[in-house]
Amino acid sequence: MGFFGIIFGVATVMAGYLMHHGKIGILIQPTEVIIIFGAAIGSAFIMAPLSKVLALIKMVIKALTYSGIKKEQYNELLSVMFQLFQTFRKDGPQSIEAHIEKPESSEIFKKSPYLLHHHHALSFMCDTMKITLSADISPFDVDDLLDQDIKSMHEEEHESQHIMQVISEALPGLGIVAAVLGIVITMGKLDQGTETIGMSVAAALVGTFMGVWACYGFIGPIASKIASDLNDESYFFKAIKAALVSNQKGAPPLVCVDAARRVIPPHVRPSFNEMDELTKKK
Repeated sequence: MGFFGIIFGVATVMAGYLMHHGKIGILIQPTEVIIIFGAAIGSAFIMAPLSKVLALIKMVIKALTYSGIKKEQYNELLSVMFQLFQTFRKDGPQSIEAHIEKPESSEIFKKSPYLLHHHHALSFMCDTMKITLSADISPFDVDDLLDQDIKSMHEEEHESQHIMQVISEALPGLGIVAAVLGIVITMGKLDQGTETIGMSVAAALVGTFMGVWACYGFIGPIASKIASDLNDESYFFKAIKAALVSNQKGAPPLVCVDAARRVIPPHVRPSFNEMDELTKKK
């Protein structure tokens, strides 16, 4: 929907402009684009190292294409965790070592393609199970450990999102910078007639227009979408955490996955009966 929103926004603004008999040509000002967005990109490199900027680029692409974690993907996660915990209860810790050591080769993990391709979530789950199998850790320590992991990931991801938010807020000001430079140029054309001066002033004002429009029409909404995406993904980690902590407390597999189910956002959360059917298939 991201690309649709951009196309729809541009189309409606241009349609309204043309309905007022505006001329599209005057809006095409490459120098204004270079000044505004060049300064914005430069400020991004001032604010953060290259790794954070590259992470932001990936987030922007994802924000324009990502539609959130679906109910089916949560169902797959619950099924994988139930089967892992069930195997652990029936056959002992050694029975799941091969699965968590090499999840990409595990028949259990292959049932959740989304989890397998989500390397952070996969490591989050498998690394925790490795440490709980190799050491006697209390459920409270596991809870704290997972909270710290989630917090660390959350803060790192939001650092890149914050860059986008700051750039968005700076764009109207950068648009004014471009407009002022345009007026400076116009002052040197005062002897060239009203038509030339008018076109020069119009070109300068396009800078302000571009900065404000980019801020409120594109960059700001994309920054908000990135924040929303990060929040959406955090529930996936919280669901894994809830199940792992319950498992460490010695709860039955069905109770563990139900703890995870209750963390899932309501609009994609399977009902208890749906979860029960999923576990019966395993």
